[in-house]
Amino acid sequence: MVLSVRQVWNGIAGVAGHVTIAGIAMSGIVAIQYDRLKQPSITLEAPQQAEQQERLRLNLLSKMPSFGFDNLMADWTFLNFIQYYGDNPARGVTGFSLSPNYFDIITRRDPRFVDSYLFLSGTISHQLGKPELALELMQRGTDALSPQMHPKAFSVWRWKAVDQILLLGDLPGAARSFDMTANWAAQSKEHKQFAPNFQQSANFLRTNPDIRWVQFQTWQAVYQEANEIGDKLARDRAKRELLKLGAIEKKDEKGETIFVAPKSIEQKPKS
Repeated sequence: MVLSVRQVWNGIAGVAGHVTIAGIAMSGIVAIQYDRLKQPSITLEAPQQAEQQERLRLNLLSKMPSFGFDNLMADWTFLNFIQYYGDNPARGVTGFSLSPNYFDIITRRDPRFVDSYLFLSGTISHQLGKPELALELMQRGTDALSPQMHPKAFSVWRWKAVDQILLLGDLPGAARSFDMTANWAAQSKEHKQFAPNFQQSANFLRTNPDIRWVQFQTWQAVYQEANEIGDKLARDRAKRELLKLGAIEKKDEKGETIFVAPKSIEQKPKS
């Protein structure tokens, strides 16, 4: 499995937080549709056929009225995405082509679903290679959210900045996104201690640093985080990108993989 137990639990716990007693009523409203929607998204026997079936289900879900329960629809779609994302054999055959379908539904139904944006960035930007589309979907979150609505609302700006650095090379845009990350984090009681670090990142990006050095640092952070949560796909992608930058792969005293920047990468801002 790509997802660790911790990842799946965090995803489910976040979803559970959205579901209220009112959601029970929703189950009756969609009962007629349920048999068509509840089937496994992918089968090992015919992944291409199952992919097409899942595409049809998502199209149906996209058009289905929510009867006022948009949050519940977003949560249900996200749980289906978790199953889709974690099906390694099927993803090896069909890739991640349905990721935009899932997140179009999720971000339209509930753009304030903060925890979903990490997966949005990871699949649409990094696995599917469509960072522009990912940023467009993330804007639904930044337009709808505020620091007062969710203590981790700042993280949507953070993922936007990471994609701007790694996949678009847009350092001025990333600096602006980190400005917003710092601003929103500063207004979060739980996470305001991180605001100075985010502002420091924004200020550093304005010094015209060597983009390869910035990308090395960012991919290294992606690798470490993916390794901690057990996301093998994200970890392998980060490793490939680090090696492309000329990084040297080594083992530390604990036997864990680390990457050392090549001497060709400038480690200081350009004058």
